[in-house]
Amino acid sequence: MTLPTQSWWTPGRILALLIVINLFSYIDRYVLVAVEPELRATFLAGDAMAKTKSGLWQTAFMISYMLMAPLFGWLADRTSRWLLIGLGLLLWSAASIGSGIATGFTMLLLTRAMIGVGEAAYGPAAPALIAEMYPVHRRGIVMSWFFMAIPVGSALGYALGGLANSYLDWRWGFWLAGVPGIFLAMVCFFLKDTRRSQAAATGQAHHAPGFADYKRLLRIPSYVINVAAQTAMTFAIGGLSFWLPAYITEYRQYGTLGQVSTMVGAITAVSGLGATLFGGWLADRLRNRFAASYFLVSGGGMALAFPCTLAMLFVPFPFAWVFVFGAVFFLFFNIGPANTALANVAPAAVRSSAFALNILTIHALGDAISPALIGAVADRSNMNLGFMLVSGAMLVAAVLWFIGMRWLPQDVERAAARDAEASAEK
Repeated sequence: MTLPTQSWWTPGRILALLIVINLFSYIDRYVLVAVEPELRATFLAGDAMAKTKSGLWQTAFMISYMLMAPLFGWLADRTSRWLLIGLGLLLWSAASIGSGIATGFTMLLLTRAMIGVGEAAYGPAAPALIAEMYPVHRRGIVMSWFFMAIPVGSALGYALGGLANSYLDWRWGFWLAGVPGIFLAMVCFFLKDTRRSQAAATGQAHHAPGFADYKRLLRIPSYVINVAAQTAMTFAIGGLSFWLPAYITEYRQYGTLGQVSTMVGAITAVSGLGATLFGGWLADRLRNRFAASYFLVSGGGMALAFPCTLAMLFVPFPFAWVFVFGAVFFLFFNIGPANTALANVAPAAVRSSAFALNILTIHALGDAISPALIGAVADRSNMNLGFMLVSGAMLVAAVLWFIGMRWLPQDVERAAARDAEASAEK
């Protein structure tokens, strides 16, 4: 088989490759969520703290993911991003296959942690590649296409895990999610980093950023506020998405696990995809009228997600599915605009590290905590109380994005000016 040449890889084709890889990263994550009750029954039967321990499978992934992201972000600012993406993809695909052969709680905990290490190599590098290929006025919709892998990949993970558990065995969900990544990794190893190619064409060396460049990130108000808002959002959505199938089947006693996981997957795919793409498109369209449109759209979506989530907890099923759809739609409304704003205010030299620091923060204080927290509340009280606790973070996120509108336009202008100065000095 002959692989396409470097010139064949246009920005559109590179974007398509990164989208496919991102899809599999979220499929890997959410296969676990879809089969969590089965895993709990297999490995934690009779354990009084079963739900708390079950939440640790997701927490183990998040801890390794968030702790390794800064290291890989630092490397991505200095070395071939395609090499890092390929190695990370190879590792997390092998670990996903390993999850399917797990024989106990601890072994599954270790494989989930290794998936986090692999995805940490991808998370900071891919958005920086995309921001490098597309101008500011197009990044909203382009980033939305990339991040639409979150709802669609999550949905496919729900569906794949639910169908595998219903017709084969829960192990098959992990195996089917892991194998394609090995082939995608081989493609990445043949791609070249454009920064080094451009530097070689001009006879200049690629200059690695210094400590002052990283320190400057924390002095960008809209960057700090954006990270804080995404942390609150991730805290809420992480806990809700992990426990939703178990909540509906066990606490609300509606449907079977396979049926509910498939339904949740379908809703996440349709509403999440539509919201992610529409949110990015809307933010781009409003940019000429509202310079802070990316934060305006993000905050508005979160403000509407909160009442939908509360209604979902009290309206009986099957009518509650309407509010599940609404909650998922508005939760994903911010994905493209918020990440576009992050790319727009971060200097190009440290953009991978800017995404890496965001990954570390939103997961350390967000969904690394919330799945286990909801499990602990459910073990001691009920899941409704746990869901109400974390969903309040949605309002916090909305308020932060609205506050951040004050600084976003000037921070975007300053970042563009710094990049122009850096290019002129080369």
